[in-house]
Amino acid sequence: MIKNLICLSLAIVMYSFGFSQKNTITLSYQNNDSTLDSSIENGFKKIVFHVYPQLIKDFNSKARKDLKIKIDTSYNGVAYAHDGQITVSSKWMHSHPKDLDLMTHEIMHIIQSYPGGSGPGWLTEGIADYVRFKYGLNNKEAGWSLTPFNKNQHYSNSYRITARFLEWIRQKYDKKIIVKLDEHLRNQTYSEDLWKTYTGKDLDELWEIYSSNPSIST
Repeated sequence: MIKNLICLSLAIVMYSFGFSQKNTITLSYQNNDSTLDSSIENGFKKIVFHVYPQLIKDFNSKARKDLKIKIDTSYNGVAYAHDGQITVSSKWMHSHPKDLDLMTHEIMHIIQSYPGGSGPGWLTEGIADYVRFKYGLNNKEAGWSLTPFNKNQHYSNSYRITARFLEWIRQKYDKKIIVKLDEHLRNQTYSEDLWKTYTGKDLDELWEIYSSNPSIST
């Protein structure tokens, strides 16, 4: 009995669970690393409760409103989202404690909720990093920014490279193009023809023009 109580006490120390609700969003939080600074949990919660409702409003009014964050000590990546849960590597957060807006990227994946085969992965990740760029709360403190253009890049490089290209297209051609592409991907109506529909240029033409003058307003 004493041994069981000791094991239970150790489990309580090592694992913490929380449940909170705000702005119609319900969040459960599981922290499997008691040594992680509490500012990280507070920062993640702030992003969920302040940014996620904005993303629902701007991109997907039907997105789920119940989320879970899990801080995982055994995961060796950075973070990923699946079925309403964002799993974050505690190892990553120990070495990058200011990288709170990885959560902004991951909650956008929940907003996206694209069915399988709905479009290219580079565009999915590019949109998520565009959202981090636009809606992130802590990017400056984390030293995170869009990757500057260089001639060795391609629009399909994904993440920040694609995000910067998307922002350039948004500024030069269509202020709503990212919202439109996101909706097409979710509805499985995406095709490369959409780029010409919304900009008058195909994807390769856009990249060629971007490559010759990649400046954007920030």
